[in-house]
Amino acid sequence: MGFIISAIKIIFLLGFLIFIHEGGHFCIAKLCKVKVNQFSIGFGPEIWFRQGKETKYAIRLIPLGGFVSMEGEEEASESEGAFNKASISKRIAIVSAGALVNIIFGFIVYFILIAVMYQSITLALTATASYSGALVESVKLIFTGNVGVNDLTGPVGISNLISATSGIAEYVYMISVISVSLGITNLLPIPALDGGKILLLIIEAIRKKPLKENTEIQIQLIGFSLLIALSVLVTYNDVIRVLGG
Repeated sequence: MGFIISAIKIIFLLGFLIFIHEGGHFCIAKLCKVKVNQFSIGFGPEIWFRQGKETKYAIRLIPLGGFVSMEGEEEASESEGAFNKASISKRIAIVSAGALVNIIFGFIVYFILIAVMYQSITLALTATASYSGALVESVKLIFTGNVGVNDLTGPVGISNLISATSGIAEYVYMISVISVSLGITNLLPIPALDGGKILLLIIEAIRKKPLKENTEIQIQLIGFSLLIALSVLVTYNDVIRVLGG
């Protein structure tokens, strides 16, 4: 029973945060009149799907991510509503929307949690401000090199932290922390992450023309390869910590 409860806690938390992240991309894409071919939660084989008028909606087996596939996102398209034909400002808005939704949602959840636990709006505002400051300092540590690979936590470590929560308040707090962390991580200027895509769009704006398609693909592949290697290393460290704990 304990395992089942832990699994439900993990799947719900990660699934929900992925849903609102991809939902951010989806909603802003729709507002910008960009065609969305597929909205998917999870990776791997489909376990459910529905074809809408324009967009295919799907849930996949592995609940560790998701994606919004837009017309003209991976390769140039001349179709109406193609991502590559949208203005740079619209493309940046679409790409950054998922992470911003996670960050804003995380702060709102934390604020409400403090306000409900202590019935004080003033205390909630003060606590949320301190929470923001702590997160800013954490990001500074990443960029100054004071955080090593061994200090990072991946899906295994996060799942262990979620399953170890006791009580609703602690679980809700974990939702807040992971949501904000997910948002900040995705905004880091690393190819294959949303932040890397934003960086490429900023470079395009400065150059007043996009990078060659092959060059951009190579940058994304290098970034993706490095990200996979880092994920494997972080997961290995997570497993060692869990087994050692």
